[in-house]
Amino acid sequence: MALQPVELINQRILITGATGFVANPIIESLSANNKVFAAARFKDESAKQKIEALGAEALVLDLGDDQLVGLPADIDYVINLAVAKSGKWSIDMKVNAEGVGKLLIAYPKAKAFLHFSSTAVYEYAGHEPRSEKSPLGDNHRSLFETYSISKISAETVASFVAKQQRTPLTIARLNVPYGSFPCWPFFHAKMMEAKMPIDVHPEGPNGYSPIHGDDIVRAVPYLLAAATPDVEVVNLGGSVVVGIEEWCEYISELTGLSPIYNSTNNALGNLTVDVSKLESIAGPSTVDWKQGVRVMLEDLAPELLLSR
Repeated sequence: MALQPVELINQRILITGATGFVANPIIESLSANNKVFAAARFKDESAKQKIEALGAEALVLDLGDDQLVGLPADIDYVINLAVAKSGKWSIDMKVNAEGVGKLLIAYPKAKAFLHFSSTAVYEYAGHEPRSEKSPLGDNHRSLFETYSISKISAETVASFVAKQQRTPLTIARLNVPYGSFPCWPFFHAKMMEAKMPIDVHPEGPNGYSPIHGDDIVRAVPYLLAAATPDVEVVNLGGSVVVGIEEWCEYISELTGLSPIYNSTNNALGNLTVDVSKLESIAGPSTVDWKQGVRVMLEDLAPELLLSR
């Protein structure tokens, strides 16, 4: 039976990493009934205006700064989606690992803190679904040298600070997010249009646990409810395993485009996750993956569809 979600009405909520594609639907949803501060570096004024159009107050913030200045007071909930993928160790470790620590220290009395991590923290293990207790490893090194290690480091820092100051924390390890925003299946559709090869690991099929943006938004109040000072770690993925090859073939059905696969050991391999803990907290995912992919194309690239 799922947990009782927190009631997110008339709350003061800080969301970092606001310009990220996963953050946008969360910001829009929560801004309807709450005071949302959406923080990012906002070096582009148009990006700031886009966030404000969602109903949030845009806040300029760089988690790589030595001191976090201008943070709003009396925050009830913090949702950290900020991530650096510069490929430079000094930057990515400072933003991803130290940054979340500074943010937690700034809000020791928050009702709950939700830190978005990644299933990229897991060691590659072929087709075995990864549980929250599976070994960690440098999974994404072939594509993003700093990513997995900096995300593991961020989890370690966040857990340490939360336990020390007794701040309720949930670490959500996100698998493949998708929806009507730039995402992996959409990139594959555009690669198919351009007749670009799509890298796949030779130990196929290359399965994942994709989760639609609507299900991510739906899970947030439950993940906040699950937060504990002893730290809750949860895989955030969809209930249905879908492979790269499978979603590309479905995109082919919808568009008439043909995927070109390039089998290489440098590709990210199978990374399905055990979502039984997530389902015990928030219930199973609700968006059918095929419907989600179709709507994605209808919203982002309707010209590719055979029938509209």
